[in-house]
Amino acid sequence: MLAGKVLQPVLKMKVDELFLCWLSQPTTQSMLKDCLRRIKNEEKTEIGSGDAGDSEPLIFTKKTSKSKQSMLDNLISPLVTPSSPPHLSTALPLGTSTSPRNLSNIRGIRRSAGTRTVQTKKEEPLPPSLSQTIPTFYFPRGCPKEKVNIDAVIAKIERTFSQFPNERARLEDMGKVAKACECPLYWKGPLFYCAGGERTGCVSVHKFVAMWRKILQTCHDDAAKFVHLLMNPGCNYLVQEDFIPFLQDVVNSHPGLSFLKEASEFHSRYITTVIQRIFYTVNRSWSGRITCNELRKSSFLQNVALLEEEADINQLTEYFSYEHFYVIYCKFWELDTDHDLYIDPKDLARHNDHAISNRMIERIFSGAVTRGKKAQKEGKLSYADFVWFLISEEDKKTPTSIEYWFRCMDLDGDGALSMYELEYFYEEQCQKLDNMAIEPLPFEDCLCQMLDLVKPQCDEKITLHDLKKCKLANVFFDTFFNIEKYLDHEQKDQFSMLRDGENESQEISDWEKYAAEEYDILVAEEAATDQWNDGYEAELNPVDHQKANVLKFQMEKRPFFEMPSHLADVDLDDYDYEEDFE
Repeated sequence: MLAGKVLQPVLKMKVDELFLCWLSQPTTQSMLKDCLRRIKNEEKTEIGSGDAGDSEPLIFTKKTSKSKQSMLDNLISPLVTPSSPPHLSTALPLGTSTSPRNLSNIRGIRRSAGTRTVQTKKEEPLPPSLSQTIPTFYFPRGCPKEKVNIDAVIAKIERTFSQFPNERARLEDMGKVAKACECPLYWKGPLFYCAGGERTGCVSVHKFVAMWRKILQTCHDDAAKFVHLLMNPGCNYLVQEDFIPFLQDVVNSHPGLSFLKEASEFHSRYITTVIQRIFYTVNRSWSGRITCNELRKSSFLQNVALLEEEADINQLTEYFSYEHFYVIYCKFWELDTDHDLYIDPKDLARHNDHAISNRMIERIFSGAVTRGKKAQKEGKLSYADFVWFLISEEDKKTPTSIEYWFRCMDLDGDGALSMYELEYFYEEQCQKLDNMAIEPLPFEDCLCQMLDLVKPQCDEKITLHDLKKCKLANVFFDTFFNIEKYLDHEQKDQFSMLRDGENESQEISDWEKYAAEEYDILVAEEAATDQWNDGYEAELNPVDHQKANVLKFQMEKRPFFEMPSHLADVDLDDYDYEEDFE
């Protein structure tokens, strides 16, 4: 450092800092408001003159420059208050705009301020900022409940593990552990696999307690816990493969599926069907990933809890019904002539005696509603995709089915059905009606009927929102690509269709009605086949049904799954069910 050179601080910044500190004080702001109000109203204000030797009061008015100067001196005076540290009043160095003479005047004003008559209004405490009063409203892992006694839950789990040899639980023991965790019985499989039981065949108490304690601390509702148990590490969602171990445990242990123990080759078909129905209903985003929020909004976890209470699996019609699986699989088997578990457009065209138009079948195979790679590369439809097709075809009133057929009819993918797209599908309907010697309705008249039916917001196009609001979306779709159902609707009067559409609160859906009717037909055909064959037992028989006994299965009478005789030439063990999740 050079001799004689003195370091000078940044004085202006310090002055500004002190000024802002003084200006932000509540007493300063209150006094400023009060004085400005008095000046504006030309009121007389008596304060001390600010001179140490003169105590005569001054009169402030709006028009006197002397009063303005005195007022300014008075406003500056709180800068140095008796409560301020001594160094603040003497630390200002030379070279600032505040000269020592002005500073001495300020000190004089402060010492002679005893004659001041203006009283400042007492400042009320400011309310807290709004951001501090808004409660937390986003809970991706569930809203935390009241204080949960985690230690008590852990102690209960430890007591349960103490009943097992070496305090290690096998999969068969996890039912008791699930109850100790206050979970439904059929969470036992996910609990076992999440704790690492699949690798070792058993779970130690220490490893399970560490896992469950972490879940209790981070997951605050059943949806978040279930997703955490099934998801892959690093994910916060569920994909189709995540459900396989859980559903395999249901197949192995549920009393309503005990007859499947001797037919393990059909486990994968049933599991595939249930998984597709889960994603069909729960995965509303069509992303192939079920999030906690989607699971929370669905009824899936309630159905999982009912597995423990309901011994008849067919009563759980939303996801787990074996009868529904039986119907779906038999319909697929009828179309899959080469039995490679894939169907092509010609196979699908034979569904319901060629009721679906060829143009719609082309759209189904175009990739608009299919997920598998094979459907797009080789023009094939897997069994998993067929589950979506059949449910959507037989019940066109659900949100997912409306989205399914809307995607197919939206040729240009602009999110709306134009008049051109409607005419494109209706042309083939007219051709089919001509072949049946039925005079078709002109497209212009049909279009007027459909617009009156849907009542879209814009007359030039029909959006997905319009169809979801319409209570007769099934009539709309059948008019353009299902000739059999279109003729059925034409034979009904309009009032009966409106009554059916308004009765949305019906307990049985269109899909459940269809599945029940088709199941009865399959049972009747099976009984007639048995009588014709004089008791011949087929090599594979799906189920022996006793309708008088609430469709109880009696596997003792005959083997599992009676299908067409050429099924015996197919080795079902060669089928890898993981292909259904491509």
